[in-house]
Amino acid sequence: MSTWLVTHPACLEHDTGAGHPESAARLRAILSALETSTFEYLLREEAPCATPEQLEGAHDPDYVRAILESVPETGCRHIDSDTLLSPGTGEAALRAAGGVCHAVDGVLQDQAHRAFCAVRPPGHHAESDRAMGFCFFNNVAVGAAHASMHYGLRRIAMVDFDVHHGNGTEEISRGRPRFHYFSTHQHPLFPGTGLPSAETPRNIVNAALADGDGSERFQAVFNDTILPAVDAVKPELILISAGFDAHRADPLATLRLDESDFAWATRELVALARRHCNGRLVSVLEGGYNLSSVGRCAAAHVEALMM
Repeated sequence: MSTWLVTHPACLEHDTGAGHPESAARLRAILSALETSTFEYLLREEAPCATPEQLEGAHDPDYVRAILESVPETGCRHIDSDTLLSPGTGEAALRAAGGVCHAVDGVLQDQAHRAFCAVRPPGHHAESDRAMGFCFFNNVAVGAAHASMHYGLRRIAMVDFDVHHGNGTEEISRGRPRFHYFSTHQHPLFPGTGLPSAETPRNIVNAALADGDGSERFQAVFNDTILPAVDAVKPELILISAGFDAHRADPLATLRLDESDFAWATRELVALARRHCNGRLVSVLEGGYNLSSVGRCAAAHVEALMM
């Protein structure tokens, strides 16, 4: 069965302006890296626009309307200093979330075993009613809600190895026992969340890494904390927030991973997907801001998904 690459040209039209790290160039680098002969059998799928029903599975309806109504006809409109809307943002954000729902449909309807959604803007900082950290709609949480509402799934694992904690995915997962969120991330670092506490619900597992941690520490945390916790859930679907900004060359953080670490983590998660849910796994692009490394990281990740 095939592996899907889900994307859309509209995701390149979200214009963040000169010098912004979350630029269309990073998606172009990834798509270029996936054009080699290694990915000859990667099936390309066009991301549809998310429906209001799909977005409202994870977000407040008033918030969804407010974001879409705020898209400017010209110029840009800032949500905060880092998060801004351009004329192309509305369709890009709808395609990003809709692409994840389409990928969920694909794996749950046995059209594909796995999928990688090469989409932007990213999503894991978007809370149920708040945009931040380059994110407007929480693409992974929208996909999880779609899997829960339309397919009746009761155990959905969302594994996030972006270097920044996915505060939005955690916030949306709180109070939803069908959602299980697992994160490795650098701390302290934006957004300042993600340390375990007595108030952390049982369906959320945070494993913080420190400034300068590299492959050995990352793999130890993944082996000792993340993988056993995911295994214990026995997920019916695994979703990955695939951020590549923990790479040693990334300008926004100070972990020291390389491409082989992302490939290793992906293989481990694919093994869990095979064990519990017939291999069904959907991965979604989050961060990764070094244009030289992000394509290589994504290629290593997708090659592992195809195995």
